[in-house]
Amino acid sequence: MSNTSNKKITIYDTTLRDGAQGLGISFSLDDKLRIAAALDNLKIDYIEGGWPGSNPKDDLFFEKIREKKLSHAKIVAFGSTRRKNTTCEEDPLIQSLIASKADIVAIFGKTWDFQATTALGISPEENLTLIRDSVTYLKKKGLTVFMDAEHYFDGFKSNSEYALRAITTAYESGADMLVLCDTNGGTLPHEVVPIVEETQKRVGGTLGVHFHNDTGVAVANSMAAVLAGAVSVQGTINGYGERCGNCSLTTLIPNMSLKMDYKFAAAKTLAQLTEVSRFVSETANLVHASNMPYVGGSAFAHKGGIHVSALQRDTKTYEHIEPALVGNSREILISELSGKSNIEFRAKELGIDMNGKPTLSKNILDKIKKMEDEGFQFEAAGGSFELIARGVTGEYSPFFALRGFRVITEMDEKNTMRCEATIKVDVDGKEEHSAADGVGPVGALDNALRKALEKFYPEIKDLQLTDYKVRVLNEKAGTSSKVRVLMDMMRDGGHWGTVGVSSNIIEASWQAMVDGIEYMLFKKHRGRRKKG
Repeated sequence: MSNTSNKKITIYDTTLRDGAQGLGISFSLDDKLRIAAALDNLKIDYIEGGWPGSNPKDDLFFEKIREKKLSHAKIVAFGSTRRKNTTCEEDPLIQSLIASKADIVAIFGKTWDFQATTALGISPEENLTLIRDSVTYLKKKGLTVFMDAEHYFDGFKSNSEYALRAITTAYESGADMLVLCDTNGGTLPHEVVPIVEETQKRVGGTLGVHFHNDTGVAVANSMAAVLAGAVSVQGTINGYGERCGNCSLTTLIPNMSLKMDYKFAAAKTLAQLTEVSRFVSETANLVHASNMPYVGGSAFAHKGGIHVSALQRDTKTYEHIEPALVGNSREILISELSGKSNIEFRAKELGIDMNGKPTLSKNILDKIKKMEDEGFQFEAAGGSFELIARGVTGEYSPFFALRGFRVITEMDEKNTMRCEATIKVDVDGKEEHSAADGVGPVGALDNALRKALEKFYPEIKDLQLTDYKVRVLNEKAGTSSKVRVLMDMMRDGGHWGTVGVSSNIIEASWQAMVDGIEYMLFKKHRGRRKKG
């Protein structure tokens, strides 16, 4: 393979354009500017900002990004070759590319004759003219031009001579980079290598690649293409994009750096990778997929007791890299598959002293396993787990006791639902009775409990519920099914998960809610309250 001696590549990010085409993603102008800043800090070489002229938001992005002081990345404006039956001077989208004042313009053109005749309704020769005119015109304007060879791999497989003619036309017209695109995402790695090698041999020039993930091999295809001679890879953070997404840069970057020893700017900022990945997920308002390689929450999570026991001897027994290299962290999960090693490892992380207490880990483990047999799950409920462990050690006892609550839900003649909760709690022998409304029974109960506790623990006002999930555990039981409720709470930048299980969703929610509040109080008043 031709690129084994050349270990330098560049990374091209298209999260703000191709990634934004993913289902459920809609970036605001401010979102795009903040993501661009994060990508620049990650030392991404090229950031594709959008398609100027296609919508006002992208036009504003290119205007606003010029005001930013980027330290590394070059901004790319995306567009197409000129339209048929017009000239470059008359084509508004071509003129918008120029007006964007981006560092680089990337235009796509058809390289599959089928696409030219079917999608554009023009002859293959007319399509070559569109490519030639567009690249030549933009080069005469003094611009750096990347040519995205749309449908290149499908085109090559269907009619290699035409695909090569199309890309040669762009190269001879002055294109600075030729980007081979697998637009439909159907190409496999064993097909990539000969196509890239033949293109390099026949055309020359600087080759980049752009793979979609419709067959689940976009990262593998990109790596194969680099080995075959490509020197630039396009992709998106977390693999976001249309249909099944794009090559995931959060996987490709560490693969190319840590596994293949390629040199590029972003290889120097690997420790920021997980942070950027999560930031983009949050900005896109998407759940950060836990099973993503390198940056997912489960990437270095260990559940089996045998695994954890071995990890304590040497982390290389069950980890292919150190998590810190990519800014991630190791997590020891607590479940019915756990052994004493899991408990001891987790206890050490929490600062629980297990020395001289040989039965302590067994007592904690027995309680965890009994609760998991009832449907509890502690993998995402670290707060609940710590309260159990601290309770067994005698470091924690509850900060309040429930004396009773009532929740009333009613609907009026206008089909408006109303919920009210009343509650009695005991704090150090003092009883407090309060009531509150809420948008639902759980919300009303939460409001009433907080109201009752505020005079004793005013810091509860700062507690935020950031996530609430309900999982049916035995759906065949219908409305009598047992449910598991997971809550995520946050205060002062810290967050923790808690869990509750019951056949009554309000009871399960109450359990998780109480654990969340108790955990916050334990952390704030630690050492003040102990058993006995």
